[in-house]
Amino acid sequence: MPAIFFGHGSPMNTLENNRYTQTWRRLGEAVGKPKAVLSISAHWYTRGTAVTAMERPKTIHDFYGFPQELFDVQYPAPGEPAFAARVRELLAPVEVALDQSWGLDHGTWSVLKHAFPDADVPVIQLSIDGTQRAAFHHALGARLAPLRDEGVLIAGSGNVVHNLGVMRRNGGSPYDWAVRFNDYVRDAIATGQYGRLIGFEQAGQDARMAVPTPEHYLPLLYVLGAQQSDESASFAVDGLELGSIGMLSVTIGAAKV
Repeated sequence: MPAIFFGHGSPMNTLENNRYTQTWRRLGEAVGKPKAVLSISAHWYTRGTAVTAMERPKTIHDFYGFPQELFDVQYPAPGEPAFAARVRELLAPVEVALDQSWGLDHGTWSVLKHAFPDADVPVIQLSIDGTQRAAFHHALGARLAPLRDEGVLIAGSGNVVHNLGVMRRNGGSPYDWAVRFNDYVRDAIATGQYGRLIGFEQAGQDARMAVPTPEHYLPLLYVLGAQQSDESASFAVDGLELGSIGMLSVTIGAAKV
């Protein structure tokens, strides 16, 4: 299985047909049908690490101020407790809680609704431990890599650039710092300089503006951590929306569109 980072953007992308959602759909078609999806979503940001281990995860509507149509969306994919236990095994001695209360948040279902619209692929979520530095998350991605040989799609969901505080809600051109940081990430991926991505703060003020909090950035590091030495990374789609939201999606391995 490949590993994919989805730049998920607004939850409204669930309902929309645009170049981002069309790419996610084509990525799902290219992947085929995994045995399961392991999603690392920006929206499950915790103290400590946990993995969903229930058989029927609920659809979580973790937002407000959107149309009722979005709250009506359900993504009834099954869970897979056996794969949750496998994640726990791979990440030992890191303590991983087997969670029975979370479910699938919109960082997960907003993209999977397009990639796997039938919701017939089991999905588990891995939380992001907000107490740990970036190198920890990249290392966890490497330890999860064997799942790919077991038929599991590793999917990160976030945004390389994510600053809601300065969003241009009526549209408009992206901020210069957003363009520069997006280019910084693309160049580091293209040249395999992942140390620059783990130490993203070295991009200075551009990084401070593009990543004011790390939860949307860190899922990328899990996906890059799962990359094998003989694999390339490719950019499935890219763009900057509302001035400060980066929509870059990155694929590792076979899935290309």
